[in-house]
Amino acid sequence: MPRLGEHGAGLLRQQTKALVRWHGPVLENRDPEPLHQMRVSMRRLRTTLDQVGPALVLPKLVTAERVAKPLRRLGMARDLDVLGQRLEQDLLPQLSKAEARQLKPVLKQLRRERELAHGAVVATLQSSAYLALVAQLQGWLKEPQFSAWGESAADGWVWELQLPALGELFLHPGWLVEELGDQGEAIHGLRIAIKRARYGLEAIGPMAGRSTRRWIDRFKAAQDLLGELNDGEVLRRAIDSQIPQGLDAAMPELLALLDQQRQELWQQWRHQVHSLNTSRQRRSLLKALLADQARLQRVAWWRRWWPAGSGRTSAA
Repeated sequence: MPRLGEHGAGLLRQQTKALVRWHGPVLENRDPEPLHQMRVSMRRLRTTLDQVGPALVLPKLVTAERVAKPLRRLGMARDLDVLGQRLEQDLLPQLSKAEARQLKPVLKQLRRERELAHGAVVATLQSSAYLALVAQLQGWLKEPQFSAWGESAADGWVWELQLPALGELFLHPGWLVEELGDQGEAIHGLRIAIKRARYGLEAIGPMAGRSTRRWIDRFKAAQDLLGELNDGEVLRRAIDSQIPQGLDAAMPELLALLDQQRQELWQQWRHQVHSLNTSRQRRSLLKALLADQARLQRVAWWRRWWPAGSGRTSAA
């Protein structure tokens, strides 16, 4: 069983390799997928630094706070990609030619904003601050250093590593929103909390048992659902700001589509609330994580007393 510091270093190694791998394709801007993958890798990097940071003795520049700025830049560009794709691929084919024509200025504006966002991404990824962050990560990974916590066995921290993110998640006020109305920000904040909890659970890696992996899948589904809901709200505001007469008066077909999608997604979410954040469900996640920890510690104990390759001495 690896030490906690070794586990954290392994995660940082994966994420640093991903940042280097996607750096060139993101700058080239030929396909939206590298941007998405780099953003995910950077999110996982931030989660690792938040989660396992106390077990690692890291260089001065390697902090979750220093990851935040490039992550925001990537996020702005990625969000514009998603909005553009949803408008062109999902909504436009369902509209009359008259309403589709009215959306052309909106699409042009989204493309202009995407170009500006890409410029900001390029500037960030070529900045001395970002390059120094990656260089220090690479240098540290050659000779990683651990704190006293990092020298302890990773199997003893399966549950404790999740406490901050899960506490933030299950106490988030977004769970209490019963009617969407103007509560979009609260719901968006809840989505972010779900995402952080999911990344934290995924960071357990092979230590996660079947029940824990099911929770990861459930959080992923909830995150995707709230993401679609948020994208619809952002898109509605973006279109409304570009239509002089306003969305309500100028594009009733589009408004009806957006309202229908909004209602369907909201009903799906309200159903998920009752299957995710109840006392019974919270206890089931706690039991899953504690069971993972106990199982791993039993395996570690057995290996200490029964080394690999040894056999029992049979009485002849």
